[in-house]
Amino acid sequence: MNQAHQHSHRFDPTILREYDIRGLVDKTLRKTDAYAIGRAFGTLIVRDGGTLACTGYDGRASSPYFEVEVAQGLADCGLKVIRIGLGPTPMLYFATKSLGADGGIMITGSHNPPEYNGFKMIRKKGAVYGTEIQSLGTIAAKGDYVKGTGLQEQRDMLDTYVARLSQDYRGIKPLNIAWDAGNGAAGEALKRLVTKLPGKHTVLYAEIDGTFPNHHPDPTVAKNLIDLQKAVRDNVCDLGIAFDGDGDRIGVVDGKARILWGDQLMLVLAQEVLAEHKGATIIADVKASQVLFDGIEALGGRPLMWKTGHSLIKTKMAETKAPLAGEMSGHIFFADRYYGFDDALYAAVRLISFLSRSGKSLSELRDGMPAPVNTPELRFPCTEDRKFAVVEEVRQRLKGEKNLEVIEVDGVRVRTKDGWWLLRASNTQDVLVARVEAADAAGLTRLKAELIEQLKASGIAPPAEL
Repeated sequence: MNQAHQHSHRFDPTILREYDIRGLVDKTLRKTDAYAIGRAFGTLIVRDGGTLACTGYDGRASSPYFEVEVAQGLADCGLKVIRIGLGPTPMLYFATKSLGADGGIMITGSHNPPEYNGFKMIRKKGAVYGTEIQSLGTIAAKGDYVKGTGLQEQRDMLDTYVARLSQDYRGIKPLNIAWDAGNGAAGEALKRLVTKLPGKHTVLYAEIDGTFPNHHPDPTVAKNLIDLQKAVRDNVCDLGIAFDGDGDRIGVVDGKARILWGDQLMLVLAQEVLAEHKGATIIADVKASQVLFDGIEALGGRPLMWKTGHSLIKTKMAETKAPLAGEMSGHIFFADRYYGFDDALYAAVRLISFLSRSGKSLSELRDGMPAPVNTPELRFPCTEDRKFAVVEEVRQRLKGEKNLEVIEVDGVRVRTKDGWWLLRASNTQDVLVARVEAADAAGLTRLKAELIEQLKASGIAPPAEL
């Protein structure tokens, strides 16, 4: 038996996803997988001439064990490995950028339930996704690893990271803020951050606990913001800020405890960025409200609608030199004074810095926005083999239709005089994703009917919400 095949490793086919690697601990994702991921990713880095990699991990019970394996896998490729320990995903991104590393791996299950875990990767040249993630499977299956003897070093980056976050606070008026870390990996960084910011801070669930005893750490789901809304009301706060399980997505509520969704938050953040970068490109995903794209234009910016997916957005940002980008899911990317990756703690600092200087409360800014009627993001089942085909069928049927515009950036986004509707296939699940938005209720009804008609024509049962 030759050497190569001796160490070949096969991953469960379900874990190599579009934007990251994710699986069920001890079922589809084991320690041997973590080592193989370190070896395969390390092989990519070394073959590109790299010498230095970083690792970090979140608060899940399995994360420290997986991190040991990943670090060993990287070191066995001959890399120097700097292990930064427990913290949010953006802290690992920050370490990778600030230390000039050639790559980094974060062990995190993000906002998935406690029984899951996974890996997010970054390279000097940008995000790791799609075919590059699949190539890790190929390298591992062939046992086609580079071999070397690397060094491992533990380095605490938490204070350095928090200092960098607070550096861009330029506020004038102290604010009263409620925070909810959701027992996620951002908790300790948040506790240190608020000591560096003026104002009054009420911090919920900052204890890092991978069982998430208080609520699920996904701030895009309204029920997970109930405790934060209560804290805002009880403490008469100016706003409330929540984080997801690994600190790369943000949720925000205003002083009246109303949720601001990703696109509304982007409209607030774009004001400061466009004041400093006149005419800059600002990117948002296809699920974002027309209000955001129109708003960016009104502020003198160039709105760019792009595909959903944090890796895809990061790549487009680098290409267009956009200083700001965001997704409905709460990933916010600042390349203005920062590194262009999604960091919810950094986005929070920029938000409160802007609010402190703007002379307007978040509630006032929210009141000043147009209020279209829309559906939330609707996700409904559609098999893997049908989901992209259905979108293509709809696209073909709409060809040549008068009185509508079809935007084909990611699925189909159909604009009419009433507003717009979107249908796209999820890259990560066997679902179709839809969203509908209109100026008024009657328009929404008409748009929903158009979408229902298209779904039925492709043999798909429309979701109950439509």
